[in-house]
Amino acid sequence: MLFTCPGAAARSGQAVAKGGRRHFCIDIHCHVINPAVDDMVRHVASAEREPAVKFANALTRETNRRQNENIRLCLTSVEERLRDMDKMGVDVQAISSSPAQLMYWLDPELGAKTARAVNQNIASIVAKHPDRFVGLAHAPLQSEDAAVAELEYCIKTLGFRGVEIGTNIVGKEVSRGLDRFWAKVQALDVLVFMHPNGFTGGERLSDHYFINVIGNPLDTTVAVGHLVFDGVLERYPKLKIVLAHGGGYLGHYPARMDHVWGARADARTVLKTKPRRSLDKLYFDTIVFDREQLKHLVNLWGADHILVGTDYPYDMGWYDPRGFVDGCRFLKDSEKAAIKGLNAAKLLKLGSRLKSMGIRKGK
Repeated sequence: MLFTCPGAAARSGQAVAKGGRRHFCIDIHCHVINPAVDDMVRHVASAEREPAVKFANALTRETNRRQNENIRLCLTSVEERLRDMDKMGVDVQAISSSPAQLMYWLDPELGAKTARAVNQNIASIVAKHPDRFVGLAHAPLQSEDAAVAELEYCIKTLGFRGVEIGTNIVGKEVSRGLDRFWAKVQALDVLVFMHPNGFTGGERLSDHYFINVIGNPLDTTVAVGHLVFDGVLERYPKLKIVLAHGGGYLGHYPARMDHVWGARADARTVLKTKPRRSLDKLYFDTIVFDREQLKHLVNLWGADHILVGTDYPYDMGWYDPRGFVDGCRFLKDSEKAAIKGLNAAKLLKLGSRLKSMGIRKGK
C-alpha cells in the first residue's frame, strides 16, 4: 500500500519512481477537511443538497461512504499526510478544501462562517509546516460580498497563495454575477484552482459512478466554456486559473469553440476575440491517467501550462506524480522540472523558497 490510511492504496500498480534526477515537486490538487464544519451544518445537511450524492445510485453512495471512512485520517491528520507526501516524493502541497465542504447551498451567513472555519483549519496546517504546505482559500461564492472579503482576508492576513472555487453555485455559473470577485482575484494576483463540485444535471449519470467519471470533467468543461464565452477571461486577462482533472474535455477540443465563434452570431454575444485567446491562459493538472493524454495537453497548451496534481487522498487520484511525468519520453528534462514543480512555484510565488533550497530553473 502506498498510503498509511486504510483503503488509500496505490492504484493500477503505481509505484514511486526511484533513481534519476530529482526535481522539486508541488502538488496543486490535494484536499483536507475540517470535521468541525460538518458539525456546523448538520442541522441543514441532506443528500438532496449535493449533486454528487443526489444523483448517485445506492451502490455508489455506499462505496463513497466506505471510502470516506477509510480516508478520513488522511484528510485530517497532518502526520499521516506528511508520511504520504514523502512516499509520493511530493515536497509541497497546495492544500484546498474537499469539494464536499464548499457547500454553496448554505445561506450566506452560515456559508461565511463555514468558509472561515475551513480556512482557519488550512492556515493552522500551513503554520505548523510552512516548508511543506501552502494554503488555497475557500471563498463562499453564494455571496459575492462575503467571497471578496474572505478572499482578501485569506491572502492578506493568512498568507494564502490562491483560492479554490467550484464549477457551479447550485447550478448558477461562476462566470455571472461575480465580476467584483474576479476583479479582486486579478488585483491580488493569485491563482484560482477550479474543482468540480457536482454535475447538476445528473439524472442520466447515476450508474457506474458516471456522476464522477463523466460528470466531474463535464461540469468543468461547461463552467470554463461560460468563463470564456461570457467574457470573464477577456475582461480579466491576468487571471491564472488551474483546472482539475486535466481540464475535463475542454482542453482536448478547442477548435470546435473557435469554429462556432466564427460561424454563428449567437456565439459572439459577449466574446470579442476567438475563444482560443482566452483558453491559452488556462492551466491544467496532470490527473489524466494516461501519458498520451498528457502529451496532447502539452502539445496544445505547452508544458509551461501543466502542473502536477494527485487528488489526494481519494480513489480517483493518481499517486505517482514523479514516475508519471518522468515516464513521458516526449518531455525534455527542463519540461519535466517545470511540470513537477517550477510552474506551480511560479504561480504560487514560491521563488524565495526554491532559492533557499538551492533550486534553480530546470533543477
